[in-house]
Amino acid sequence: MAATSSGLSAHLHFKLTRLHISPLHTTVYGLQLSKKKRRTVGVSPITCCCSDSVVKNEQKSSQSHRIRVQATPALPFASPQSRFVSKQEKFSPRCTPRNSGPQSRDTPPKRDTGIANEKDWGINLLNENVNESGTNEDGSTWYRESGEDLGENGYRCRWTRMSGRSHDDTSEWKETWWEKSDWTGYKELGVEKSGRNAEGDSWWETWQEVLHQDEWSNLARIERSAQKQAKSGTENAGWYEKWWEKYDAKGWTEKGAHKYGRLNEQSWWEKWGEHYDGRGSVLKWTDKWAETELGTKWGDKWEEKFFAGIGSRQGETWHVSPSGERWSRTWGEEHFGNGKVHKYGRSTTGESWDIVVDEETYYEAEPHYGWADVVGDSTQLLSIKPRERPPGVYPNLDFGSSPASSADDDHSADLPPSLQ
Repeated sequence: MAATSSGLSAHLHFKLTRLHISPLHTTVYGLQLSKKKRRTVGVSPITCCCSDSVVKNEQKSSQSHRIRVQATPALPFASPQSRFVSKQEKFSPRCTPRNSGPQSRDTPPKRDTGIANEKDWGINLLNENVNESGTNEDGSTWYRESGEDLGENGYRCRWTRMSGRSHDDTSEWKETWWEKSDWTGYKELGVEKSGRNAEGDSWWETWQEVLHQDEWSNLARIERSAQKQAKSGTENAGWYEKWWEKYDAKGWTEKGAHKYGRLNEQSWWEKWGEHYDGRGSVLKWTDKWAETELGTKWGDKWEEKFFAGIGSRQGETWHVSPSGERWSRTWGEEHFGNGKVHKYGRSTTGESWDIVVDEETYYEAEPHYGWADVVGDSTQLLSIKPRERPPGVYPNLDFGSSPASSADDDHSADLPPSLQ
């Protein structure tokens, strides 16, 4: 998020991608929304300034079973690129006088990019209250305001809101930044962005990072979450994602995601989760499925549990035809920690196996990105300064009412109405 030029007429398009989702090579199809990135270089402040577009770093999922994505040629979302360029330059002139108003560098979110680090958002809250608006030379309008809200228990929220709109109302963008704190030690950093372009494509995205004290263990805890969605204005296509990560100071870690997408007659879903207890116990799982309007359905799911080299894996791959005929293959592994692995499985076509083999067991006992990593990447969150507490005043430690739970405790697969 940030403030740079009012132009948000983005050329969105979907890429139909194939996800290899199982050890048995079953495939599920997904969507990918992307946008060409353009970069301009700022010039002398005496003349004008041109905005730099922000390119978010993609954060890879930390699943041990990686998803391999192979993109096919892009399916255009709207108009040809030449049309897009002319519209964007019309909405956002290449050079505008400095301090003429907020210039958006907002861009549509990209699918499967996880939770960005705070440095990639460029949150820069204004130190004074602002309420201003204006009109650019091309007729586009902008608005910006900032302020501070105070409440009980030392609560403080500093925020900045801004928006822009083309002269003909066909394109617009909005963004909000905030930081929150109170006397319990709670700190929060967040962003919300949305926009639409002249072709009717629309998007919405929010990101939060929270520091608080865990209610049960009294350990410091950092939680991060992100939600993203985009929708085509020219066809029945769109996608939605919800990601969350939780860490505490003793190595307890939880990560997960829920995803949904649609491209005309085809829809797909995906859920995955990881849990590390900080003492060597690991649980990971994935469930993916897809369907077409003709009635074909297919999917794949697996789960693994391990501790000290001993554990199990199991999964299922399945397919349902339009006539209702079902095929499935189930499989499992028992790892005994002594180099012996019991493998078994069967399918509805008569396949079966039940063997013991010599095989080295491999699993990740600790997350590749843990407490030390998230602390190192959360410098802006940790630097939030709470209100000064008067002598003799103590915070209310009712963690049950802490806003920290609102971001990602609900891990249901509920989808926004715009994508249902």
